[in-house]
Amino acid sequence: MTNAESTAGIDADTAAVATHLESLLSETLEAREAVAVVHAGSDCDPAVCYCRPQLAAENGLAAVAFDGETWLVETATDAAGHPAEALAATLCERVGSGTILTPARLPHDAALYLEQAGFDLASTDVIERARATKTERERERIASAQRAAAAGVRRGASLLADATIEDGHLVVDGEMLTPDRLRIAVDAGIVSAGAFPAGNTVVNPDPDHRPSSLNAGGEALCPGEPIVLETAPRGPAGYHGGLVRTFVVDGDGGRERRAHVGVTQSFHSAAAMLTADTESVTAVEADLEAEVRAFGFEDADTVQTRVTGVGLEPRERPRSGGDGIDPGSVVRLESAVNVADGQWLQIADLLVKGDEGERAAYLPACSRSLDPAAVLEE
Repeated sequence: MTNAESTAGIDADTAAVATHLESLLSETLEAREAVAVVHAGSDCDPAVCYCRPQLAAENGLAAVAFDGETWLVETATDAAGHPAEALAATLCERVGSGTILTPARLPHDAALYLEQAGFDLASTDVIERARATKTERERERIASAQRAAAAGVRRGASLLADATIEDGHLVVDGEMLTPDRLRIAVDAGIVSAGAFPAGNTVVNPDPDHRPSSLNAGGEALCPGEPIVLETAPRGPAGYHGGLVRTFVVDGDGGRERRAHVGVTQSFHSAAAMLTADTESVTAVEADLEAEVRAFGFEDADTVQTRVTGVGLEPRERPRSGGDGIDPGSVVRLESAVNVADGQWLQIADLLVKGDEGERAAYLPACSRSLDPAAVLEE
């Protein structure tokens, strides 16, 4: 049985997201002369959950549609067969035939059921475009996840601040401080703050962002070398944070200190840039890189920058080069510098592109200092 829904009777936070989404869907349906927007997939699919967040409590497949007035929802619990088959039959009764807009990654079986019901399919990115701009409540949920990320990084920093040096390695409470031990500490801090690590915590990620700490074995961390903590926890409402900090225990300054100044300056520049205007991902990445390189890092592979949206996924739109960072977007900005062979200094923060006339601002997190003790003094 199909469940027809409107925004009436749902909580205010969900209604705000639905109103924003429905406005864009309606505009797209009219412009494309289509009869409905449809999506189907697992109830864990971020786009499905964004359309109908209450489906996160289900367990299985779901199909959702908006026909310009009403949401239609089918779940594996409700439908006798595939949810998309039941949804297609109901849509046929409501609107007859015509063009249905779907995400390009609509599952093949769902597409077949819609075509068998007599509909023509055309792709749209309208759901992703809607997700790129966050409502006030969505920003609050991301900020909550970011606070949990900061709590995790502080827990990791406390281990580093307490570390002593024995035989050229870091030791805490008589045991070697390994990447895995440090990762577990960060995750414990995240959980204590009410969020879920979601498998996104990494110690010393390599330049391609692969989780090197997952196969680092028992080798202890060393003093004087950059130690990168990267995490993107998920809050209870499904929204992610995104935070990266680099610490050096018993460092002697030098190249990593200069890199840190350059990276920190790049974040100031990007915030000013996004306050002044709407910019593309490519433009902001280039600005971050130019600021870092101004501090003497000129080799081609020395500096890496990355800008992506964050929300129901750790990385989501805007993320392609030409995607604009529009008012209301929350983006993860990253700058990284190769300070020695295989050693990177990396920082990432979340920035909110304010509404018209508002200053772009980073979500509160923790100190960007290289000294782990400085994070604990806040």
